[in-house]
Amino acid sequence: MTIPVPNLPDQWKSINFANILAQPAAFISISQCNSLYKPEGAQGDEKQWERGTLENTVKVAKACRKANMSFFWIGYDVFREDYPMTELDRAQYGSWSNNFDSKNRSEDYKKWDGELVDELKAIVEPSDAEFFEYAHQSSFIGTPLKLMLERAGIKTLVLCGIHLDWCIEGNARAARDEGYMPIVIGDACSCQNQEDDIPTMKRINRIVCPVLSATQAVSYILEGQQKYKVA
Repeated sequence: MTIPVPNLPDQWKSINFANILAQPAAFISISQCNSLYKPEGAQGDEKQWERGTLENTVKVAKACRKANMSFFWIGYDVFREDYPMTELDRAQYGSWSNNFDSKNRSEDYKKWDGELVDELKAIVEPSDAEFFEYAHQSSFIGTPLKLMLERAGIKTLVLCGIHLDWCIEGNARAARDEGYMPIVIGDACSCQNQEDDIPTMKRINRIVCPVLSATQAVSYILEGQQKYKVA
């Protein structure tokens, strides 16, 4: 069941979302892989497929596609065995690897586990960018994301994915510090534990950036496109 998105705080109410979404913008999906959306995935115990985030991601993606946004599909490997590591990383990632029974998983399984889920693969186009995140929780480090955004003149980022309190929040914070305008689609994201969704959305809304529902985002995107066509 999808968790309702909290109301925007007053600090964001002066923003013309239709305008900033009509500017050069990017749709960014993070960590929406088989690991989280398939029962046989390494993180299948979370049952993310029951929360409505995938359907809302598709809904927003289709609107972003109509608006000719750039698309980025950013994945990650939960086993992280080949990631660059510090001692902290080795300790943390090693714990994850043990918890997910890495030693008894085949290389084919690990590859499948990190692949984009089929429902999103179906809407990928050849011009889309697709790569893995390799930092702790930022797609701006060790990937071509920042360079690609800069060369396309993009400032507005539409963020969807998993986990809300990890990669989504981390990337929203990084994006703000890099001078971008992130917008988190709250009901196209979720935490590991669903009861953390609302507190996390409220924290992001209060400190980092606006959190919109999929319905709100689609409405603003279409409104922005209509204004652009009229102009």
